[in-house]
Amino acid sequence: MPSSVDPPSKKHANAGMHDLRVMRVGFLLLENFSLIALGTAVDPLRIANMLIERTVYEYELIGASGDVVRSSDGIRVLPDTSIKEAGRFDAVFVVGPNPIPRKGIGAIMDWLRLQARHGSALGGLDTGSYFLARAGLLNGYRCTIHWEDQDVLLEQFPKLTVSNRLYEVDRDRYTCSGGVAPLDLMVHLLGLPPGSPSLAARVLELLVAERRGHEERQMTSLRRYVGEEHAKLDEALQVMESNVEETMSVAEIASFVKVSQRQLERWFRECLGKTPAQAYLEIRLLRARQLLYRTGLPLEQVCARTGFTSLTHFSTRYKAQFANSPIADRRRYQKAL
Repeated sequence: MPSSVDPPSKKHANAGMHDLRVMRVGFLLLENFSLIALGTAVDPLRIANMLIERTVYEYELIGASGDVVRSSDGIRVLPDTSIKEAGRFDAVFVVGPNPIPRKGIGAIMDWLRLQARHGSALGGLDTGSYFLARAGLLNGYRCTIHWEDQDVLLEQFPKLTVSNRLYEVDRDRYTCSGGVAPLDLMVHLLGLPPGSPSLAARVLELLVAERRGHEERQMTSLRRYVGEEHAKLDEALQVMESNVEETMSVAEIASFVKVSQRQLERWFRECLGKTPAQAYLEIRLLRARQLLYRTGLPLEQVCARTGFTSLTHFSTRYKAQFANSPIADRRRYQKAL
């Protein structure tokens, strides 16, 4: 027989929440914005309102002009308002695009600075951190961005403190990487006032998602193929990713993660089907490709930043990996934008 009493989890989630003040949240959509980033950021707020049984989290979509904005996968979204007509917000999140535009964003920079002067908290989803940095709004703050764009951020803003974490919350600056990481960030924020840890937990439950904490790092390159049962192998791959410019020997890596070189080599063969040296080379070449695509660094600097001492050796290895020379691959990518 159905009970008229709410389940304990629901009662706990909305207990004492009905007298909370409304929090206004704006999502600034830039052309080619990440649709998945927007969805995973907005839906936790919608579900939180449903659990609270009142609209505590008001959210609006903002466009540069108010016209339809196209996402990176071609889906078009009509914003609720434009930067000229939008009012004040408690928090504004820039939903970043791919690729990152370098020109024609002056009005957006001015508007973000205005929001900061009004006391709004500011966030960046996916590549959104780049626009906050460009506006000078991440100076002195810890931040993060999608791993593919970390080099872009550091190349242009070398004084920034940029981590490889899924998300960063530093006072009134909220930044996260791409994909579904905005969900992790928003759930974290829902656990803070005017929300509560129980509200955040209930939102995760309804989204059929697991909590990923602030300390978790973005999975890059070969690490995505390594299961949790191979923590030492994952650690070895992290060491490789952290030492691309000044490379280490396989023996040094094995010593660092406290396993024998033979054991490490066996794990690489069993889990990845390659030797540690082959995996390390792939990581360096993937980083080189990322630098070629995302930055304007000359080939000599890309070569040096990925641990190659010879341009000839670098180009030979690159072509063997990607079936194209570094220069030709960069031109192909830029032409496709």
